Amino acid sequence: MNIFRLAGDMTHLASVLVLLLKIHTIKSCAGISLKTQELYTIVFATRYLDIFTDFISLYNTTMKLIFLISSFSIVWYMRNHKIVNRSYDKAQDTFRHYFLILPCLLLALIANERFTFKEVMWAFSIYLEAVAILPQLVLLQRTRNIDNLTGQYVFLLGAYRALYILNWIYRYFTEPHYIHWITWISGLVQTLLYADFFYYYFESWKNNKKLQLPA
Repeated sequence: MNIFRLAGDMTHLASVLVLLLKIHTIKSCAGISLKTQELYTIVFATRYLDIFTDFISLYNTTMKLIFLISSFSIVWYMRNHKIVNRSYDKAQDTFRHYFLILPCLLLALIANERFTFKEVMWAFSIYLEAVAILPQLVLLQRTRNIDNLTGQYVFLLGAYRALYILNWIYRYFTEPHYIHWITWISGLVQTLLYADFFYYYFESWKNNKKLQLPA
């Protein structure tokens, strides 16, 4: 554990709390892509297969449970809660997210650290997380006007991955033989996908204007 890893985890946790605040308090999921949330449930479900078999630390297990429970509850609320579901923009959230799953699975079968079920599923979750934000970014470009909580949610998601890159750099220089190409390359791709959003997010913050993305 180091300051960059801890900051990344707390930023990731903050993104989930912001989204849950929007759903539970405002009873709205406007601007949120259900497709992205469904992909995140798959990411966490396949990454944390070891949650009941391999104990690392109380912190590690707690974070895994938080992300698993929150991701499934968000999808449930967006699909089944009568008030929340009314605010879901199904007509705009049309990205064919299922087409992302098979390529990521095939890549995991080819590029993995060990050819075992858990390791292939872990690699699959890393590849899928790298592109899971795509439906959300497409939805924001289509709707253009973005409310504060949605903007903060997406910003925190991007910041979490950027902080993890700093964590990897730190560990590379402080830990012998620390090389993980799968997470490094996937994390870099994931962060680059946020580049356009980050630019307009900081522009809106600097000029004190409402966040808008170009169509």
